[in-house]
Amino acid sequence: MTTMQAVVKTARGEGNVALRELPVPRPGPGQVLLAVRAAGICGTDLHIYHDEYPTQPPVVLGHELAGEVASRGDGVTRVAPGDRVTTETYFHLCGICRFCRGGQPNLCPERLSIGSGVNGGFAPYVIVPERNVHSLPEGLSFREGALTEPLACVVHGALELPNVTAGDVAVIAGPGTIGLLTVQVVLAAGATVIVLGTSADRRRLELARELGAVRAIDITTEDAAPIVAELSGGWGADIVYECSGAGPAALELLTHVRRGGQYAQIGLFGKPVAWDLDRVCMKELRVTGSNATVPSTWRTALRLLADGRVKTAPLISDVFPLADWESAFHRFERREGMKLLLEP
Repeated sequence: MTTMQAVVKTARGEGNVALRELPVPRPGPGQVLLAVRAAGICGTDLHIYHDEYPTQPPVVLGHELAGEVASRGDGVTRVAPGDRVTTETYFHLCGICRFCRGGQPNLCPERLSIGSGVNGGFAPYVIVPERNVHSLPEGLSFREGALTEPLACVVHGALELPNVTAGDVAVIAGPGTIGLLTVQVVLAAGATVIVLGTSADRRRLELARELGAVRAIDITTEDAAPIVAELSGGWGADIVYECSGAGPAALELLTHVRRGGQYAQIGLFGKPVAWDLDRVCMKELRVTGSNATVPSTWRTALRLLADGRVKTAPLISDVFPLADWESAFHRFERREGMKLLLEP
């Protein structure tokens, strides 16, 4: 095979995404060519489609993926053809700024990631640096492994930046893929979990209960406040996580969090939203926001997958061939199903 079809953001602006014929890339020194077996559609991909996220088109979309090592460039010794792997997303980092040297490569001002700054995984093949490649745990399928990247994002935003401990009461708004991964990560830390959604999230709320949430509440039909109060001894949640990317949910969580508690923003809104900073001050809240991943989050994510404390298979609802990417994007935007994958 010398050419391949790929889902490409062809130019800035609304839409401008199409299936294009591209040459199969060849790995350079220190690089690995991955044969993509499964790639997840992320909210970021929709933001790129709507030109709400910075890109450098023309660029192949897709940054959540798992596959096999197809070939390797000069100097690569850690992986071999046929290895089952997933990959971190940062293709280029400066390596010398205060963030790179301080363990925060996600904040490097020169960072270029697959799927936005350089070609990504909505294609049969993708090039990544050897340093980014991780072996999949034994028994984990490619489809399950494609969710390692969003899980690593959740580990960063739910565990590493805020402080959740055993016995905490946590409220999570938004039972999408990120919210349901947060449910499992926070449960693994020993917290009691309450999940908030709407009537459109009926199946997702059911899945939250199946995954271990003590309550999963449709806030369009039930008031969450007395339930949070009952489960927290009247004080309110110790920590709240906004995973929906919806402004009203961000406001509501300020009601449920206790004084001296924590607010963690994981979801992306795609635009400015109204928020009550007076309540942040009056309740003396600690507020954290998270941006993608750091190396330590990948180690934790892969351990959680390997020992079964986080399960990604229940989150996968639909798998599309690459040629049907547009149907998959529309289904994702209509919030139909759960996690949608493309199989190049």
